[in-house]
Amino acid sequence: MKKKLLVLAAIIGLLLSGCSLLNDAKDTLTYANEAKNYLDKATAFANDAPSIAQQAVGDKQAAAELKTMLQDMKQEISTFNKLQAPEIAVDLHQQLVDQNNKLTAGIDLYLKNYKNGVLDPSVLENTEIFQSVQEISSILDQIKQLGQ
Repeated sequence: MKKKLLVLAAIIGLLLSGCSLLNDAKDTLTYANEAKNYLDKATAFANDAPSIAQQAVGDKQAAAELKTMLQDMKQEISTFNKLQAPEIAVDLHQQLVDQNNKLTAGIDLYLKNYKNGVLDPSVLENTEIFQSVQEISSILDQIKQLGQ
C-alpha cells in the first residue's frame, strides 16, 4: 500500500512539474505576443509622429493630433512596463523599461512645449524620442524570437 502511495505521489509530482513547464511556455508566448503588439504600436508611432510634429509647429489641428498621439503612446508605455516578464525575458524587459523611460521623458518634453495651441519648433531638435523607439524595436525583435 505504501508503494502505491509513493508511486502515486511521484506521478502527481511529475504531472505538476510538467504543468509548470507548460505554464512557463505559455507565459513566455503570451509575453512575446504582448511585446509584438507593443512593437507594432511603437513602430507606428515612430513612423507617424515626426511628420505630424513638423506640422504641429504651425497647425493647431496637427498639434492636437500629436498631443493625443503622445498621450496615447505614454499610456501604452505605462501598460507595457507593468507587464510581468517570464524569467527568460527579465533582462530584455528591463532594457525595454529603461528605453521606455527615455521615450517617456521625450514625450513629456514635447507635451510641455505647446504654446498657443501649437508645438514650439525648438523641441523638434530633440530626436532622442525617435531613437528610443528604434532601440525598443531592436530589443523587441529579440523578445519575438522567444515566442517562436
